[in-house]
Amino acid sequence: MNKVLNVYNKLFVLWVVLGGLAAYFFPHFFIPLKKYMELFFALTMLGVGMVLNPADFVNIFKNYKVVIIGVVSQFTIMPFGAYFVSKLMGLSDEFSLGLILAGSAPGAMASNVLSFLAGADVAYSVSLTTVSTFLSPVMTPLLTLFLAKTYLEVPFWSMFFSVFRMVLIPLLLGIGLKKLFQKKLETVYKIFPAISTTFIVFICALVIALNKSFLLQLNLIIFAAAITLNLFGLFMGYMTGKGFGFDLLKKRALSIEIGMQNAGLGSVLALKHFNEKTALPAVIFVFICIFSASLLVPIWAGKKDK
Repeated sequence: MNKVLNVYNKLFVLWVVLGGLAAYFFPHFFIPLKKYMELFFALTMLGVGMVLNPADFVNIFKNYKVVIIGVVSQFTIMPFGAYFVSKLMGLSDEFSLGLILAGSAPGAMASNVLSFLAGADVAYSVSLTTVSTFLSPVMTPLLTLFLAKTYLEVPFWSMFFSVFRMVLIPLLLGIGLKKLFQKKLETVYKIFPAISTTFIVFICALVIALNKSFLLQLNLIIFAAAITLNLFGLFMGYMTGKGFGFDLLKKRALSIEIGMQNAGLGSVLALKHFNEKTALPAVIFVFICIFSASLLVPIWAGKKDK
């Protein structure tokens, strides 16, 4: 069973593509599920809480300086990068807001898996994802409000409570359940990464289904903007680590962590508080950041820290 789940998670990009094709040709199967997306995301974060270990939190406090550097970098490089990329590319107000939402999201749990496969510092990656996720109820809506308020009205408090309900409460509940029922739940831990993978595929498919009539009007600019933001994050993450004298494995982890965002959260917030078009840049970013990080895996995995 574990082998099947591992293969399923590694084929993430394939499922995104297949889910997108299914949504485009059969949108009526996906659109009615929109009302459940917040619940699905909460269940995903519940699973994340259940796979976190006490050692993850010990690592945060033991290495708080490098964690602070990483988290500050995450919530500056990507949001401001998204803002300047959207200006540079001349994106519409809706697409600019969507890209900023993706850039203002916390780190993605997939970055931890890819950090492991790429031979990066997994403990550091997990620490960054954990801290940025806990901060996201405040940071994500605050950064979106600050950077995108000239595009559309940004409902800060509504977004704050959405992220609080979808991220923080389920995460804390998952941590509590693991502490109370650790032995009884050991057999189901492996399922949660697959649930997370499935949810992101569902969100991407849902956005495509909702935007079927608009997709043919898309030009290459929005793809170029998402690719530019992703490559900018990967490069700046690595250079930030280099500037602060991090070892090779931490530089790799910071690069992947910053280059990959929890754009699934950005998509949900866009659909809930704005409109379908606003969610498109986040969905495109999901595919691009997984693809680019996957390309780094065989390159970095073959190079040892000397």
